[in-house]
Amino acid sequence: MDDEPLSDWAERRDAKIGRLRAVPIAPGNGPRGAHVNPDAPRGIERWNGHAWEPYGFAANLDDAKHLLYPVAAGEAEQPKGLARKLLGSGSGRHRKPQPPR
Repeated sequence: MDDEPLSDWAERRDAKIGRLRAVPIAPGNGPRGAHVNPDAPRGIERWNGHAWEPYGFAANLDDAKHLLYPVAAGEAEQPKGLARKLLGSGSGRHRKPQPPR
């Protein structure tokens, strides 16, 4: 058989135990993208190896992100304007050409 050993599969499955996800608590047809209603409260769920189980609560998307992606100790948060600084006013390969000055 060319199947992988069961122990390798079990290690991969067990590595996912404890993962967290945020699910919007809003009326509708189930979970949607986070961008749809960022001010809606979020239920934090934890994967137990078989199903997602309730784990916590967050007031909105920003609070949920802080719970799901904590800043590592000693690591500063990135400045909010970093993307602008990186893109700057350069003439990259895919940028729209600027009119002559």
